[in-house]
Amino acid sequence: MAKQKEGVYEKIIDCAKKEFLKKGFKDASLRVIAKNAQTSTSSIYTRFNDKEGLFDAIVQPVISGFENYFTKQQEVFHKIDVTKQDEIRNDFAGDCFDEMLDYIYDHFDEFTLLLKCSYGTKAADFIERLVDVEVEYTIKFIEAIGNDAIEKGRASQPFLHIVTKAYFTGFFEIVLQGMEKKDAIQYLQQLRNFYNAGHETIYHPEKIEF
Repeated sequence: MAKQKEGVYEKIIDCAKKEFLKKGFKDASLRVIAKNAQTSTSSIYTRFNDKEGLFDAIVQPVISGFENYFTKQQEVFHKIDVTKQDEIRNDFAGDCFDEMLDYIYDHFDEFTLLLKCSYGTKAADFIERLVDVEVEYTIKFIEAIGNDAIEKGRASQPFLHIVTKAYFTGFFEIVLQGMEKKDAIQYLQQLRNFYNAGHETIYHPEKIEF
């Protein structure tokens, strides 16, 4: 096997990121990427197999980092004493989302690709996967603290899926709108306040005045 030329991989990644950001996955051209990277399309196929493999090489490390952190924090929370979970849930979630915000802004181009340019790739279901994890652990939380939200019909798996997807869709508007980080911080605090109030109608309706 011929030795791969040093620096070509990185140059392809850099040029591919620009091409995908400009045209999206479906309309991006490997020929253009190869030309801009001063290499051949065959060298791209050798390194990445195909166009989706190239796209994955850019976004998958960021997806894995984000999903691993998100799932780990769900597990951390689930292991907290159940007598404390309800009391600390909003503060714990707020700290986690602050960390995720920092991660997003450290990899903003990759998240832009993921959320705006991934149609036609397996990465396009990124938000849906986060929603599934959140709903799974929300139900675990409800059961663990002995809350009667599901039993009394204030929540159900389909309802939780819908409102959770709405939340994550709103969260990632910071990327879709290209917000400056300082504006995103203010916006996400407003979003959390809105959803925290809504969660009280599920967990503690007796505290809500209608």
